[in-house]
Amino acid sequence: METVDTLIVGAGVVGLAIAAQLSKTLSNVLIIDKNTSFGEETSSRNSEVIHAGIYYPENTLKTKFCVEGKELLYQYCTNRNISFSRIGKLIVATDNEQDSLLSDILCKAKANHVSDLKILSRREVNNLEPQVKSTSALYSPSTGIIDSHSFMQSLLAEAEANGALFSPLTELMNVEVIKNGFIVKVSCQGETFIFQCRNLINSGGLHADKIARCIRSLSEKFIPNVNFCRGHYFSYSGVSPFKHLIYPVPSENGLGIHATIDMSGQLKFGPDTEFINGIDYTVPELLKGKFVRAIQNYFPLIDGSKLQPDYAGIRPKLNKNQFNDFIIQDETKHGIKGLVNLFGIESPGLTASLAIANLVNKALEI
Repeated sequence: METVDTLIVGAGVVGLAIAAQLSKTLSNVLIIDKNTSFGEETSSRNSEVIHAGIYYPENTLKTKFCVEGKELLYQYCTNRNISFSRIGKLIVATDNEQDSLLSDILCKAKANHVSDLKILSRREVNNLEPQVKSTSALYSPSTGIIDSHSFMQSLLAEAEANGALFSPLTELMNVEVIKNGFIVKVSCQGETFIFQCRNLINSGGLHADKIARCIRSLSEKFIPNVNFCRGHYFSYSGVSPFKHLIYPVPSENGLGIHATIDMSGQLKFGPDTEFINGIDYTVPELLKGKFVRAIQNYFPLIDGSKLQPDYAGIRPKLNKNQFNDFIIQDETKHGIKGLVNLFGIESPGLTASLAIANLVNKALEI
């Protein structure tokens, strides 16, 4: 029977970061993905923002890996000439109540060891962004943007240079836990293959719960249900009126419809949030009115005729009505040596990817 050191299921940005890390010490790493290429789901359908780690509750995995991962990501991009920009971000308040919320956000950020934030007055905001309506704002200079596709390409190239193999159009069917690893059955373009591996990494993103249920000896109590949360994005034609990322003050439902600029200078607004039952990337034209009304709160001069449906992304939410932290389970959690399950890896997964990869490497004691 063919044998590999490590099987990584899921070639999103986190799976690829893990592959690049593990392949430094393992000569036989296999990455599989059911899609035709890498990063076709959550990893390529987001805002491409490098987050600072401002909002998340203290002492959570999201906070830890976002703050660590941000610095690792900037350094990685610098070393490998991947396009990025520390463009900076403004979280804008539009009334007195939101002014006080900015102070709360600043305190939370400091508790998360994000120490470079600054509260700006209305005049200071106007000097930076004349078209933004605000009473004050919180400025985050270390928030940035990245060419996420180039980043994923680089991670895969690094892994392959270290001897890793990537097999697209390959779906996990079932896993049997044995004494020194796993016997795995996969389907690849209509053919079935069975092989053995020592380590198994479930980095399946939207499908992580389904993948976990393929592992016969894994108890259901360790498998959370994944909810699909769709976010729509609209693009804005013409030259961007902003030089920074513009975010409203966050609400209970998320960060709100914000303005982001990609590495080509394209201005986009989104995402909103909508829970759905299946994979569907439709962006209804009817959402434009909702978007315009939300954006007008901080950009009153928006020209609705320049706003066009662009794309949608889906995040794997573990809970619909409360904060969702990452869940990363190794042997100490479920008792199966060599198995690491990653659940609920949504934003800031891109920012946190290299830090998560370091954790997985340590969990496997390689």
